[in-house]
Amino acid sequence: MNATPINISPFSPALGAVISGVDLAQPLAEETFAAIRQAFLDHGVIFFHDQHLSPEQHLAFARRWAPIDINRFFKPVPGYPEIAEVRKEAEQKTNIGGGWHTDHSYDEVPAMGSILLAREVPDSGGDTLFANMSTAYEALSPGLKKTLEGLRAIHSTRHVFGPQGGYAKATDAGERIGNAAAAVQEVSHPVVIRHPDTGRKTLYVNSAFTLQFEGWTVAESEPLLRFLYQHAARPEFSCRFQWRQGSLAFWDNRATWHYALNDYHGHRRLMHRITVQGSPIPPMAA
Repeated sequence: MNATPINISPFSPALGAVISGVDLAQPLAEETFAAIRQAFLDHGVIFFHDQHLSPEQHLAFARRWAPIDINRFFKPVPGYPEIAEVRKEAEQKTNIGGGWHTDHSYDEVPAMGSILLAREVPDSGGDTLFANMSTAYEALSPGLKKTLEGLRAIHSTRHVFGPQGGYAKATDAGERIGNAAAAVQEVSHPVVIRHPDTGRKTLYVNSAFTLQFEGWTVAESEPLLRFLYQHAARPEFSCRFQWRQGSLAFWDNRATWHYALNDYHGHRRLMHRITVQGSPIPPMAA
């Protein structure tokens, strides 16, 4: 198989790259896949346009990276349990992912990344923000870095997906989110991780799933966590991606946050998401 010449263009100073000249519906040559993988590691999130993939082709691309990490709470695409449906109907007000977060940080082994394919998008609105958690960490003071590198944090699903969680309380979440009884995950991760592929130090807390620092009370944790969330969401660490039908984004859950904007009431938006498995977080070295 001959390698396909591709173009990799930085998307913003903070993170992201747009890759063109490749059809992800076709098998990728090793050289082409290696270039895409390096762009993923270098930029944190990679974007493609005009990728009109069947579910089988979407899955084939995902499996090239790692085994599928099936989401336990999202409604799956009919006939494809590995593909989560991320949908908002025109009459619904609540969207999915409407706040800064990192997918699957509540798992013992966090996911490598998520591959989101735009099936239907509104004429305007529905963009997604991404933020670079490595750059956010590097901008902290030496004193705070030292403090954070000695901390671990608790991540959980209960307050989001559980029977008393945020989606259960939403009046129009409907059948899009379910399986609340399975929302029993609670794990501890280092607040600063060393990326298993790049070795870069990365801030690893997020406002959706992080509850508190291990060994601290919620009240004690809240001021420092709030500072970190405000710091990491600063514009200089982020970018904004505008979708069109057939756009595909693949983000590194170990190095980025993302935020699905909910600014398109009265319009339908349908995305298909596949999450791929990661590797255990390595211990922090001195």
